[in-house]
Amino acid sequence: MNTSSTTPVAKVRFRPQFALYHPNARGTGSAVKMDIRPALTDSEGCVMLSIATQATLADRSAGAAKAATFDWANALTVKLGFSDLCAFLQVFRGEYEAIEGGKGLFHMSSAGSTKINLKHMIEPCVGYSLDISRTSADGAERYARFFFGGGEALGLSEALCGIMSVICFGVPGPSWESARSPIGTKGSGNEAA
Repeated sequence: MNTSSTTPVAKVRFRPQFALYHPNARGTGSAVKMDIRPALTDSEGCVMLSIATQATLADRSAGAAKAATFDWANALTVKLGFSDLCAFLQVFRGEYEAIEGGKGLFHMSSAGSTKINLKHMIEPCVGYSLDISRTSADGAERYARFFFGGGEALGLSEALCGIMSVICFGVPGPSWESARSPIGTKGSGNEAA
């Protein structure tokens, strides 16, 4: 019996953003936000990662709790592609202590250069430090840091593993099967080079 025409299909809800907030009482905290951009027919997938510094302190006086805020308008944002995310996973999995032996990843553009480094830390506490430094074409420098605790690093590592197929191939949908080229046809990637 064919029930596909009468059975409602559950819609998959895709949540493309995730954020972690680490405010502190000194006002020197930071927050990190990740925005997944799935691969499309004409573009590679990536994760846009932003680090924002703490803008205000939390206020629990006068009976009304007010959360700390973060300066997202001036956040440092980087685009992490497939190779960048693989480097992050190697550090989170313990294959390396830091990306490229501590040298980090370098992204160059007409606007300037950006260095991204993720390293495993033991002192002053155990976790992972994500550092982004950017030098603009006019020589101005900016820096941001976010520290992942061990549990956060484990969860983020698992999340990154889970989204790698979306970064590589996109989000399958109803038109996915019709968009695929049969194996061995022109454009399927099976041609001899």
